Amino acid sequence: MTQAVFGEERPSFAQVRVSDAAAAHTVVLMGNPNVGKTTLFNALTGDSARVGNYPGITVERRAGQWRLPTGDVELIDVPGAYSLCARSPEEQVALEAVLGHGDNPRPSLALVLVDAGQLTRNLYLALQLVEFQVPIVLVVTMLDEVADRPPLPASIGAIFGVPCVGVHAHRKLGLAELGEVVSQQLGKTRVGDARLNYSGALITDIDRVASALPTRWRRNVEHDRALAAWALLSFDPQDELQAPPDLRARCEEVRADAEKASRDIDLELIGPRYAFLEKHVPSVYEQPAPAEVVVSWTERIDKVLLHPGLGFSAFLLVMLAIFQSLFWLADPAISLIETLVTKAQGLAEQQLPEGLLGDLVVQGVLGGVGNVVVFLPQILILFFLIGVLEDSGYMARVAYLMDRALRGVGLQGKAFVPMLGGLACAVPAILATRTMERRRDRLLTMMVVPLMSCSARLPVYALLVGALFPPTGVFGGLPVQGLLMVGMYMFSTLTTLCAAWVLGRTVIRGRHIPLLLELPRYRLPSLGNTARMMWQRAKEFVTEAGTVILAFTIVMWVLLSFPKLETPLPISGDANGPVTELQAASVRVSQAPSPIEHTYGGQIGHALAPVMAPLGFDWKLTVGIIGAFSAREVFVSTLGLVFGIEDAEAEEAKPLRDRMRAETRPDGSPAYPPLVAFSLMIFFALACQCMSTLAVVHRETRSWRWPALLFVYMTTLAYLASLTVFQVGRWLGFAG
Repeated sequence: MTQAVFGEERPSFAQVRVSDAAAAHTVVLMGNPNVGKTTLFNALTGDSARVGNYPGITVERRAGQWRLPTGDVELIDVPGAYSLCARSPEEQVALEAVLGHGDNPRPSLALVLVDAGQLTRNLYLALQLVEFQVPIVLVVTMLDEVADRPPLPASIGAIFGVPCVGVHAHRKLGLAELGEVVSQQLGKTRVGDARLNYSGALITDIDRVASALPTRWRRNVEHDRALAAWALLSFDPQDELQAPPDLRARCEEVRADAEKASRDIDLELIGPRYAFLEKHVPSVYEQPAPAEVVVSWTERIDKVLLHPGLGFSAFLLVMLAIFQSLFWLADPAISLIETLVTKAQGLAEQQLPEGLLGDLVVQGVLGGVGNVVVFLPQILILFFLIGVLEDSGYMARVAYLMDRALRGVGLQGKAFVPMLGGLACAVPAILATRTMERRRDRLLTMMVVPLMSCSARLPVYALLVGALFPPTGVFGGLPVQGLLMVGMYMFSTLTTLCAAWVLGRTVIRGRHIPLLLELPRYRLPSLGNTARMMWQRAKEFVTEAGTVILAFTIVMWVLLSFPKLETPLPISGDANGPVTELQAASVRVSQAPSPIEHTYGGQIGHALAPVMAPLGFDWKLTVGIIGAFSAREVFVSTLGLVFGIEDAEAEEAKPLRDRMRAETRPDGSPAYPPLVAFSLMIFFALACQCMSTLAVVHRETRSWRWPALLFVYMTTLAYLASLTVFQVGRWLGFAG
């Protein structure tokens, strides 16, 4: 029997076996979110890190080789977790990885990271591992943030009788000592100890559940009791876990008996654990706690940034600064890349013979892909700034501010993480919904996340804003271009919330769960981690430009190049006499259609132009939109082809932005005034123009129903919104 996690088959928990065959040495890295796991993992593994998936599930798994004095070990980064309890199969990743369930090797050791400033909460996870008899080494991080009253690592380890090392991963301090301690512990069976004061009634209940555990799960009394306690906390009517029917029935029976006796099993299990920690944690400090409560800088800043009014205003100003910097900082680099692409086209035109091959390289490859690559600087700047905000702790405050709005539309607070990821790409953002507990929440989130303005829309926005809107100021000097970019991202966010409100009350109904969110201290960002993330995004973008976008660009080049117009169009004289050569030239320039209009692509554009004309789009923009349904960035490369092929006889190639500015209608007016550009941006903000997104939704749901609904509702919404913007704009007197 297998369990479908949104369609992906994986072994159910009922089938899980404990693997006794451990790898030579495997170490898992565990901890709460925001304790510095990523920084430590990068510091220990260096360039050996690799990314894959955990066995049987699409949750990202990072692994790498850690060089120790006694030899290399495999270090596996486990997703951040506050505890080992689970409500969804995705939350079982931490438990399965540390216990060696299924295809996971049983690790030799677990490194448990704890934040020096949040010891009680962080040590709860370590306590659970001690109950499961997992060998652990405690690693204390963030010691620099509590320099005025630091805990003693040796005293922390003494709570459970396990080794404990303090590290400063940013500065590579303590890593050598950690390596020596781990080398000494590998291969040993030493486990920690914790004397918990569980009630007699609870122990009886735990033993009743333990007696229903399958034989293959059992190991010894302590381990079996820990697994039974896990089952009691995890199995309830709201979870999506599968377990042996006898075990689930026994848990329900025990809970029912406890309720009849007016007992709260959750409180009886969790209370003694925190009581144990609260008893021992104060002893790990050399200095006593201060008599007066000291207001930290974090608390003072949060009074402003978490204020309902001031906090949201600050968020808007931050977003304005970010998106305006996309033009201020990136424009020189964009101009340089445009110049290089133009020179490369000229050089290729000189070296290659005239004909199809030369046209393909100059117009198709260099012209098409080059017009997309020019926006790489803006994408890198965007990810750098967002990475800085995340590392500093500010993005958690934004999630807190957004929670009220998310709850109001029926989304769970955790939906903010996929929504934020949607600013990069909808595909990993949809996969990120797997960390949400309920199927309804995951489905609703993945159906609205594609409305967030992903990085694929950024080249389109940047092209239209940079080419068709003047770099002037309004409202006392606020930059128009930056305001437009902020406006488009705010528009996509508000549209996402509205769509969630509608879908959550119609086709995807269900109750919402309150948000549990940690607000970390403000910290100096890790530029190393941010640089790695930028490098990864740059590779993804360039790889896509060199594969997917290149392939579709070549297809569009073929459609826009054939059939060739072999003979000039006839020019008729009038009744007064034959046409002079000067008249013929004048007519050709002013009336004759471009040869590209007779190609397959031009014919398709003209055929669909009447449908798109009410939105303000001519046949050229229509051809670009057709290509963009494969991938949004293809719109830019397709327009580059349209204008490049059309201007093939020009003495000097011009950047696409200049060509669009110079394009005119027969009456001499601009072909693409700001109203047309704004209508087009609205269309791109809402339309579902990404086959990869539809494919991943199909894979996650194992149904074509949901991707079909996604495509239809987004495309219809895009058309109606763009139609409204253009027609209302013309009615108000704007040039269209």
